[in-house]
Amino acid sequence: MNILIIGSGGREYAIALKLKNEKNINLYFAPGNGATSRLGENLKIKDFYELAKFAKQNDIALTIVGPEVPLSEGVVDIFKKEGLLIFGPSKAAARLEASKAYMKDFLARNNIKTARYLNTDDKEKAFKFIDTLSAPMVVKADGLCAGKGVIIANSKEEAKEVVSDMLSGASFGDAGKFVVVEEFLDGFELSFFAICDGENFVSLPVAQDHKRLLDNDEGPNTGGMGAYAPSPLASKELIKSVEEEVVKPTLKGMKNEGSPFCGVLFVGLMIVKNEPYVLEFNVRFGDPECEVLMPLIDGNLSEILLNAAKGELKPISLKDEFAVGVVMASKDYPYKSSPKAKISVLNDVKDAHIAYAGVSEQGGEIYADGGRVLVCVATAKSIKEARDRAYELCENVKFYGAHYRKDIAWQALK
Repeated sequence: MNILIIGSGGREYAIALKLKNEKNINLYFAPGNGATSRLGENLKIKDFYELAKFAKQNDIALTIVGPEVPLSEGVVDIFKKEGLLIFGPSKAAARLEASKAYMKDFLARNNIKTARYLNTDDKEKAFKFIDTLSAPMVVKADGLCAGKGVIIANSKEEAKEVVSDMLSGASFGDAGKFVVVEEFLDGFELSFFAICDGENFVSLPVAQDHKRLLDNDEGPNTGGMGAYAPSPLASKELIKSVEEEVVKPTLKGMKNEGSPFCGVLFVGLMIVKNEPYVLEFNVRFGDPECEVLMPLIDGNLSEILLNAAKGELKPISLKDEFAVGVVMASKDYPYKSSPKAKISVLNDVKDAHIAYAGVSEQGGEIYADGGRVLVCVATAKSIKEARDRAYELCENVKFYGAHYRKDIAWQALK
């Protein structure tokens, strides 16, 4: 089977690695990274119409879209018009992530619990709403900002300053010219993933991401410095609540609005007094959550995603194991770009592997290009054992300026 994966990060590498375990799978990447070329063929085609043409000419049985940007730009609609099977939501359904204002109003329309909020492009209205809230509070840019458009303000003055910067275009350009201001929810975060076919869904293990750069959840927010799954913080009762109170009404609501949701629904949750509140929706696998979810799926991923794309989703099996992933980042991440550095892997570690992200290939060697370079992933029968293996692999991976958190999965192990 020929499969095309759109994207270039660790998430796409992890999906490819899972597919490579199956028989008779040929992989293509658009564009891929320096390590995906070892798993399949990297393409230089950027235009979606040209990509659809390639898919037709090369008998691509399924296309999998990794990142949010191609989804928000309508790649799924283009492929479907050409009669091609593609796993991911339409442009209309991708608004759940592409517009935070649309998402918040959708939650309100469908009686799904979320923080009290205001959507606006009017500075004075935003200021008035801020005056009704207690600090801290949250200000979000409406559009896509690569995971960086959410600011927690510790005072009303700071919130007003953030709103002014966003609405003027100084902070996030056009993505911030409409804002969401909302109350701060105090609890713990979880990442809930469901594979959906427009009507039905299957839940994946509940993961927990670590957004802050440094140990003890200190430092600036990043794209994610590590993750683990399943989280013992998610009880069976809580999972049931999320399925009944969030996922089902979301799929029903999207169908009623003429935009049935097919793809991965990623629900960013805040758990407050054991009640799930929706912080955000993403419309694709998270990164680095995807890297820890892939090894926990039992069975053929190609079959699961193919069935979902056809609207014929079937129950799936999950392994009775835990996975921990630790992100190794480049020297100056997330502040500025870093110098290119050769990656050396000294020794393999049992039940552990690397998912490559920000890398290139030169002369048969893999180089760190900057940003989040790779994820060391390990599985085991306990979180502690999986974490220990992941860190053992980190110690065996060397490149100039490499840094990583030393406390991934701390909330599960404290």
